[in-house]
Amino acid sequence: MENTKPLLSVRDLKVYFDLDEGTVKSVDGISFDAYEGKVVGIVGESGCGKSVTMKSILRIVEKPGRIVEGDILLQKRDNPNEYLNLVKMKENGKEIRAVRGGEIALIPQEPMSAFSPIHTIGDQITEAILLHNPVDKEEARRICIESLKSVGMSMPEKRLDSYSWQLSGGLRQRAIIAMAIVCKPRLLIADEPTTAIDVTTQAQVLKLLKKLQMERNMGILFITHDLGVIAQMAQYVVVMYLGRIMEKGPVDSIFHNPKHPYTQALLRSIPSIQKTTKVKLPTISGSIPHPFNKPSGCPFHPRCNNWIRGKCEKSLPPEYMVGEGQSASCFLYEGSEEVIHE
Repeated sequence: MENTKPLLSVRDLKVYFDLDEGTVKSVDGISFDAYEGKVVGIVGESGCGKSVTMKSILRIVEKPGRIVEGDILLQKRDNPNEYLNLVKMKENGKEIRAVRGGEIALIPQEPMSAFSPIHTIGDQITEAILLHNPVDKEEARRICIESLKSVGMSMPEKRLDSYSWQLSGGLRQRAIIAMAIVCKPRLLIADEPTTAIDVTTQAQVLKLLKKLQMERNMGILFITHDLGVIAQMAQYVVVMYLGRIMEKGPVDSIFHNPKHPYTQALLRSIPSIQKTTKVKLPTISGSIPHPFNKPSGCPFHPRCNNWIRGKCEKSLPPEYMVGEGQSASCFLYEGSEEVIHE
């Protein structure tokens, strides 16, 4: 029987950084769900809060960052009707360490810095296995080889004893994916996993992630600024701007019928083979405000061509239903049903 309840529920999450210059509201009240066997794409410009959201889920936000409000609920493996609240766990406690790598795994943005240069990749992957499984070193090594095989690593028995700096970018990326999936996590967070690799290798990595997701029925949170990758990978899309969610919904709805002015502007700026050649791509007017000087009201209103004077600059818009499973935080849809997150 298919599990229709969310694997992960993020509810009204707020993550602030208290600095000498002021408070940066990196994530400012976001809510979304992730399901097993589905890919949720989180997209937005640099500085919108995508990576801080990921770090909050894993409880690895660096000081002085702190979760000031909200819940991160993870469905229990043995009881789909009960949830663990990750926010309530101690950052370095036994409970959250069991979740990291065991239940939720991460593919970081840069595998070169994720691996230690003074330990072999085999040592680092087997360490993860021994941490989460009651096996000996010999069995851990066998599981490690199987994991490297599953990600298409050639000669895994030999690569096991290589250092990360001895591998090409594509092989390093496969090794980091092998380490992420080795303990059979239910949710995989991929943080810009194709940023540091060439286009050919990028296509191979995306194909591999799709294959693993289907084989293992994993949920994936795919964080990127690349809308083309989102269109290829995700079933559901969350569009972020300045720490808030502007719009979310099924991938087809977001790409073919975007409702929020920010989503529409993002999509207009993508090159297309249908567009007239030698014509400048449209850009979003203005620039992203400094995090210490966020605009009042809707964070996007200073750059929006459709803003409503006397409303958008004064109040944060609620989340309105604008289609089947699609919602937008925009006063243009005032009068539509408001979304209430329980």
